[in-house]
Amino acid sequence: MSFMFNPYPYDDPNAVNHISFNSELKSSITPDSPASAKKLAAQVKDMLSGSPRCIIGLDGYMSAPMDSFKGLLSLQLALNGIQVDTLSTETLFLDSDTLYEKFLPYLPEDRETDPVLLYGSRYEEGYESLMQQKEIEKLSARLKEFSEKGKGVLVIYGYGALIDALRPFYNLKLYIDMTQKRTILNIRAGAFSNLGSTRQMTINHILRRSYYIDFEVAAELRGQLIHNNEIDYYLTGDNPDKIKMLPVNTLKALFDTMVSYPLRCRPVYLEGVWGGFYIKRLRNLPEDMKNCAWVFDLIPMEVSIAADIDTMELEFPFYCFVQVIGTKLMGEKSAKKFNGYFPVRFNYDDTYHSSGNMSIQVHPNGDYIKGNNELGRQDESYYMVVTGQEAKTYCGFRQNADVEEFIEKARRAEKYGEGFDHDEYVYSEPSVAGQQFLIPAGTIHASGRNQVILEIGSLTIGSYTYKMYDYMRKDLDGNLRPIHTYHGDKVLRRDFKESWVRENLIQKPRVIREGNGYEETVVGEHELLYFSLRNVRFFEKYEDETTDRFHVLVLVEGEKCLIRSLTDPDRCFEQNYLDMVIVPAGFGPYEVINKGVGKVTIHKTLLKDGFENE
Repeated sequence: MSFMFNPYPYDDPNAVNHISFNSELKSSITPDSPASAKKLAAQVKDMLSGSPRCIIGLDGYMSAPMDSFKGLLSLQLALNGIQVDTLSTETLFLDSDTLYEKFLPYLPEDRETDPVLLYGSRYEEGYESLMQQKEIEKLSARLKEFSEKGKGVLVIYGYGALIDALRPFYNLKLYIDMTQKRTILNIRAGAFSNLGSTRQMTINHILRRSYYIDFEVAAELRGQLIHNNEIDYYLTGDNPDKIKMLPVNTLKALFDTMVSYPLRCRPVYLEGVWGGFYIKRLRNLPEDMKNCAWVFDLIPMEVSIAADIDTMELEFPFYCFVQVIGTKLMGEKSAKKFNGYFPVRFNYDDTYHSSGNMSIQVHPNGDYIKGNNELGRQDESYYMVVTGQEAKTYCGFRQNADVEEFIEKARRAEKYGEGFDHDEYVYSEPSVAGQQFLIPAGTIHASGRNQVILEIGSLTIGSYTYKMYDYMRKDLDGNLRPIHTYHGDKVLRRDFKESWVRENLIQKPRVIREGNGYEETVVGEHELLYFSLRNVRFFEKYEDETTDRFHVLVLVEGEKCLIRSLTDPDRCFEQNYLDMVIVPAGFGPYEVINKGVGKVTIHKTLLKDGFENE
C-alpha cells in the first residue's frame, strides 16, 4: 500500500461505536479545552498546597496543539495566582543538517530507483537518538534544581518532553494525541515540519520523513507511556477547542469496554485519478469531492476509532487502541506473532464509472523488504463487491507473454513516455460480483475500470506499491504519475502466468460449514497468505465464535445485519451495507441476524489455522 498523503477532510458521522460505559469513570472525562485546563489548574493548585513547586511535562503526537494548550493552561494557573514558567523542547534536537545526514540511510535519495523519493526504511532508534545529549543533561539539571529550590509551576512542553531521561522530574505528565488523518491535514496546512528540521521541504518530502521517522518515534513513545501508566492524563487533540482529557486509567477502562463490543473504525476517504462514484453516493460523501478512489476502512496505521458515551463522542488513533488493548482485540498468538501490530489491512478501491483502471503494479516479498525493518511480505487479495459493464481484473501474466519485453516497454514508458498495449502481456479476467482474487507478493495485478473491490492485505507499515505501468496518466496536480520499474523488476514473479493464476489464485468456493439456513464457504486461501477469506450466506441468521482469533465481517450483499454476543446481547453492532466490523478475539460466541429482506452475504476474514507457525 501507499501512504495517506492526501486524505479528504471529512469525518464520517456514521462510523461511531455506541458504548455503555461506567458513569463514574465517564464523569472523570472533561468535555473541552477550557474545562480540561481548568481541571488541571485546580489539581495543580491543590498540589501546591503541600509543596511550593510543581513540574508539568506536556508531550504529544505530531502536530498536536501543545503550544496553544500550554498557553490555555498557563492562563488558568495565572487566574489562580500561580506563577508559571515554560520551556520548549525545541532546543534538545540535533541540528537540521546533522539529522539530515543521520537519516540518509533510512531516506535514500536515488532518483533512478525512486523517482519521486517515496520509499525508505523504518527508523527504530527512538526519540533520544534525535537529540543532543548535552542539551538533555542541561535541561535535566535545570529540572533537578527547580525540583529542589523552585517556586510555582514549570511547564516543559513539546515533542519528546516525556522521554525517559526527563520523565522522573515531572509531578504531572500529559500527552496530547492526534488521529493520523488530522495529523496529515495539519501537516499539509503547514502546522508541522519534521522534528528538529529547519529545512524548507516539499509537502511530500515532509510526509515521507514523517512516516519513516517522526511518526515511528512518536508512536513508540506513546505506546510505552500509556501501557506502563507513565502519564497522568491522555488528551484528544484533533480539535484544539474541544480537547477532551481522560485520566490514563479511564482511558484504559474505556478501551477495555470497547473491545468487548463488535467495532467499526472511522474510514478515511481519498480522491484519485481513477476514482469512482459508487462509495461516494452510497455514503453521501461531500458533493465537492472529485471522486472517491480509496476508502481506508481498516488500514490499521491510518484510521481512527470513535465511540460515543451518551452524548459525548471520543475519537482515538486506531493504532493507539491496538497498542493498549491489542491482545484482547487480536488474540494472544496474533499479538505475539505480529509484534503488537494489527496483522491485516482492509480498504475499498472504487473505479465505478471512473475514467480508467488502477495502475498495473506489483508488491515485494519478505526478503526484499525485511531490510527496511518490516515484518514480512506484502500479499493482497481483491474481492469483487460491485461490477459494471466491461469490468475486469488483472492478475498475473498471459500464458505466452514475453515478460522481459513487457519490462523493457515499461522502462521505456517510464523514461521516454512511450505508451504500449499492456493487455498484450497482463492477464485479465472479466469481473463477477462475489469473485475472489488472491494476489501473493510478486503478482502483477490491477483493478480494472467500473468496479468496487474489497482489498485485503497483509501487514505492511511502509510504502511498497511498485507501479509498472500507468497509461501515461497525470495525477490530480497535473504531474505525470511516477513508475517504479527498478523495484518492480526485482520482485516480479515471471512464473505467475495465466494457467497458474487460474489454478491457484481464482478459486472455486468450497463449503466448510453449513447449518440451519446458512452456508460458509472458503473463497480464497493459499499457502502464501496467512489469512483465510470466506463468505457466509444466510436468510435469517447464523452463529459463530472467536477463539483467540479476531474476525472481520463485511456485509457485501444485503441491507442491514445485527452482530451481537450470544452471552451478552447488549454487546452488539448494527451493520449496514459495506460496513466493515471487527469481532474481537475475546468476544466469544456471537450471532449475525439479517435485519433486511432476502438472502445476505457476509465476507469474513480471519487468520488461518497455524498462522503463528508460518
